[in-house]
Amino acid sequence: MSRCRPPALRKTALLATALSLLGFATLSVPVVAAEAPADVVYATESAKAAKSLMLDVVHAGQRLVAVGDRGHILYSDDQGKSWKQAKVPTRQLLTAVYFVDDKHGWAVGHDAQILASEDGGLTWSKQFEDLKRESPLLDVWFKDVNSGLAVGAYGALLETTDGGKHWEDVSDRLDNEDQFHLNAIAAVKDAGLFIVGEQGSMFRSADWGQTWEKLEGPYEGSLFGVIGTAQAQTLLAYGLRGNLYRSTDFGSTWEQVELQAARGALEFGLSGATLLEDGSIVIVGNGGSVISSSDNGETFSVFNRPDRISLSSVTAAGNGNLILTGQGGVRITSPNGAELGK
Repeated sequence: MSRCRPPALRKTALLATALSLLGFATLSVPVVAAEAPADVVYATESAKAAKSLMLDVVHAGQRLVAVGDRGHILYSDDQGKSWKQAKVPTRQLLTAVYFVDDKHGWAVGHDAQILASEDGGLTWSKQFEDLKRESPLLDVWFKDVNSGLAVGAYGALLETTDGGKHWEDVSDRLDNEDQFHLNAIAAVKDAGLFIVGEQGSMFRSADWGQTWEKLEGPYEGSLFGVIGTAQAQTLLAYGLRGNLYRSTDFGSTWEQVELQAARGALEFGLSGATLLEDGSIVIVGNGGSVISSSDNGETFSVFNRPDRISLSSVTAAGNGNLILTGQGGVRITSPNGAELGK
């Protein structure tokens, strides 16, 4: 079976110029052991890598690590003031990265590739890929150095229990007969794991991924991201046209969070979020939108960057500043998303 409608994918959907994701084939994949090909092709080194399309950025301890186009993985040891390029065995677009501590991290992307690092993002090895799947993985989450999950297009859900030495397709754990794209996975405090995706699809797991419950969500449009707040059982799901929803009971009930910009309701898609150390939340998206909350997502302040550049992810930098990624690469901004000094 093949599907020809355009997929609504987290981050990459908002930056469609980087993608050609029409007409994916759908395949069922068995347990696969990672095998590195004999002729490894590494990402091309580029002095302009930090200005190219970057889709995700996270902390590996004090270090910042960002992933994006052409297999580029960058790291910074000075809170984003300068970036160096890591050695990466792929030239495919990388969509997401996750570090479980200051050394161990995983990145996912096109060709269902999964890369791993054991030195804080300096070097990477390829653990898994599936060229026949012809679709990307879109997010990754690890509980510890052994147990992790990756989600992606056409309902892909992959699991490892040995740090990525082996990855198993466990997509059948989800009640997802239509194979809706799974755009994001996140942990929710004192609750479990939550997945959101295409056409408002939602799934939750109270046992950290072993069993999943399908939920009737509040929104039929695509959701690009989900984040747990500092408050127990509380999470936010966000997606197309500024749609943002909040739940305080692990997704059983939802309330819409209204977002008002200077010229009316915010209508730009939202694509990435971070929970800061002080418990505040920052979400970014298309049109240069940067929205912030200091009350566990009940209310948000909205700032639209004048450059209107599409943003895909955000994390903390030093001195309360932010690191944003998206079109034009990585940049340091003030706490509200504005250029420093403005």
